[in-house]
Amino acid sequence: MDTLERLFGWQSALPEAELRSLLLSLTLAFVLGQMVAWVYQRTHSGLSYARSFTQSLVLLMMIVSLVMHVIGDSIVTAFGLIGALAIIRFRNVLKDTRDTVFVFYALVLGLAIGSGRFAAAIVATLCLLGATVYLAWVRFGTRGFFDGHLSFRVEGPRAEEGGFQAVMRRHCRRFESLSVRQGDAVTEFIFQVRMRDRRRGEELVAAMRGLGRVDDVSLVLQDELAEI
Repeated sequence: MDTLERLFGWQSALPEAELRSLLLSLTLAFVLGQMVAWVYQRTHSGLSYARSFTQSLVLLMMIVSLVMHVIGDSIVTAFGLIGALAIIRFRNVLKDTRDTVFVFYALVLGLAIGSGRFAAAIVATLCLLGATVYLAWVRFGTRGFFDGHLSFRVEGPRAEEGGFQAVMRRHCRRFESLSVRQGDAVTEFIFQVRMRDRRRGEELVAAMRGLGRVDDVSLVLQDELAEI
């Protein structure tokens, strides 16, 4: 009984400064983690997005910050943590290299926060996320110049290209003819297109279908991770 009283008495004697530091670290990790997760969500492309991964980025940063507080200056605790993690088998495979980068974001920023380097963590977050947004906005690293293919048919033996090209200019930054197959009654066209806004592809299709002699309009946009 005396042992328990001494134990809980020692726990209640924890310095208030340490508790405030822990709460500040967890709060800052939560806020910066949401910033990292939000940028990941807004700049993600492709089909591999998972909400659970986005949430895990926030929790991972908080957990790493907590781990740094638990370890402190204790070498014994650090080796004990390494031994505990060695027992765990992580079977989840990250398919996108960019996901691995964001996990590394969370780990490094969590280490900075947990070690009390708050200013460094904030500045690093702003710089790294600013670079991430810029690279996504300018589509850095993309070699392809087109977003997809637009195919359609125009009725009549001699199709006039002026009408549908005017529509394509309104919705596309650039386009290039891939093939033209002319028959007795129908001329088939296939174009490579670079959209002004990939999210407004349906408007292009609707505008093409609104032309008098154009039918069988199909727009196939490539995944942003693939290049044409």
